Amino acid sequence: MNQEKLKISQKLPIKAIVNNPVCKFFSQTLIIAGITFLLTEATFRIYHRINPTFVFYNRSYNRWRGRPHAQDFDFQLNSHGFKDVEFTQAKPEGIYRMLGIGDSFAFGIVPYHYNYLTLIEKQLNSQDKNIEVINMGIPGLGPAAYLALLINEGLVLNPDKILLSFYIGNDFIDNHLTSLDRNKHTFYTVAFLQSLIKLQTQFEGTVYNPNNLEYKDDHPTLTDESYLEQVSNLSRMFDIRTRDGIFLGFFEDAMADIRRIKEICDYRNIDLTIVIIPSEVQVNKQLQSQVIDILKPDDPQGLDFEHPNRLLRDRLSQYNINYIDLLDDFRQVSQTTRLYRPNDSHWNIAGNALAAELITKHLLTHHFNSDGD
Repeated sequence: MNQEKLKISQKLPIKAIVNNPVCKFFSQTLIIAGITFLLTEATFRIYHRINPTFVFYNRSYNRWRGRPHAQDFDFQLNSHGFKDVEFTQAKPEGIYRMLGIGDSFAFGIVPYHYNYLTLIEKQLNSQDKNIEVINMGIPGLGPAAYLALLINEGLVLNPDKILLSFYIGNDFIDNHLTSLDRNKHTFYTVAFLQSLIKLQTQFEGTVYNPNNLEYKDDHPTLTDESYLEQVSNLSRMFDIRTRDGIFLGFFEDAMADIRRIKEICDYRNIDLTIVIIPSEVQVNKQLQSQVIDILKPDDPQGLDFEHPNRLLRDRLSQYNINYIDLLDDFRQVSQTTRLYRPNDSHWNIAGNALAAELITKHLLTHHFNSDGD
């Protein structure tokens, strides 16, 4: 009898707690909050899949953006910090609008008038096309940031075409580093709340080439030793003997963002062309030999300098994405003409001119007929 009373007395506090009005209130509130969160999360995911919106994409690419109205050699960046003339959000009547999205290659280390996107617009319009090419290049980006830039700022411009420049040299690794931050955001609801805070963040932008700086096409950027070390480190992606699968992981991560860009373009009826930009080590035989001596002196066949391009071309074909790979043409022309600035991974004036010529020819062949449509 005493044991039964003891059991009953032990149960009474628990029952009393459960029946406590305050506890009931908090438990019911917790349940309602949980259901609301799950419904909100599901709604955000469905809406975002149908209509991608900027609130779910990190705007951190702005930390490398040009400063609005800053001087860049003899040119002034526009009010968006892009290396281009001013443009209106509303697309002018009768204009075919093309967005040039990319990293420092698109932004360019050469003056504005020599930039390949500037030249493409000029060359297309010389063929009686009403083309507007908006250069949205920002240094330091990769595919994850290209996707964010397209959604945050590109779609509102109602483009007819996206010309996305993919740099073999570092876009895979840059994208991997960006994705590490992106993967921290598991819930869309959390990302939405964070975006409201980030929208209040102002980026001053960077001045890359002040007007008191004279552009010298043949002036080396780095020392021979520093540049060779940089190129050698990045050239590990060409090692076909590696078994750790690190590069393949980088590759798949980048392709997930490229595929999402393709899905958005298809949904919005926007043409997409990807320009595959080779690194200098892929086209410069002398530099290749130096890298082989450092990385694979006893196994020169262990470095395949076209391997990433083949993977990329195959995957783009699988996704039905139009592309132009500049590797073969740059490799051929590099035998007689320097296309990259000395000890610098970027194109010089000749490299930009060749890229513009090849891309313009590709666009005229695959996208614009003789009637100017």
